[in-house]
Amino acid sequence: MEDSLSFWAFSHTIVIPRLLEGMAITLKLTIISGVIGFALGMIIALMRLSKYKIFSWFALSYISLFRGTPLLLQILFIYFAVPTLINVNLDSFPAGILALSLNCAAYLAEIFRAGILSIPKGQTEAAKALGLSHHQTMFKIVIPQTYRRIIPPVVNEFSALTKDSSLVSVISLGELLYVTQRIGAKYLRPWEVYFWAGLGYLIIVLLLSYVAGRIERSLELKGGV
Repeated sequence: MEDSLSFWAFSHTIVIPRLLEGMAITLKLTIISGVIGFALGMIIALMRLSKYKIFSWFALSYISLFRGTPLLLQILFIYFAVPTLINVNLDSFPAGILALSLNCAAYLAEIFRAGILSIPKGQTEAAKALGLSHHQTMFKIVIPQTYRRIIPPVVNEFSALTKDSSLVSVISLGELLYVTQRIGAKYLRPWEVYFWAGLGYLIIVLLLSYVAGRIERSLELKGGV
């Protein structure tokens, strides 16, 4: 019966409603993993720049591990291996969040580190001359200026995160690509299915770019450097 439906009829009645459910999960994966990765990435970046060698080496090891191994391998390891190591049950959604967050944090840490190092040293020297501690200099002078500079690369990383979230389909998490594959295999009409799936990913990326643009303009109005 579905074979006789037109492109628009098949898309409207079968494809789009189901893909919207998968798209919602993809959006949740992106937002939650992005927020966790953002916070963890900043911590790793500060550890990487720390004068204490143990923090610096830990951050460098973390970044090298998660940037040097495939994300797909990390997802499979966290979903299948970690539960056996710590004797806990880990569902596909939290496993996907954990893997994406840890991987995203490694890339964001390098973005944050580059942003912090881009701030002229004269500003930190002036802050020290005024009697500010290293902690006060970082959180009151350097980091606020860093945020605006890193918006474009952070948006690029979040866009990549949206697309990388498709890899969690290997652990049967019902995000956009997983739903797409199931519908395509069931109805054997790949044209409609993959067309709308591609459009779904594009909408999420464009939404992220729009939000980033609004944030950047808001910082400009406030006189951000």
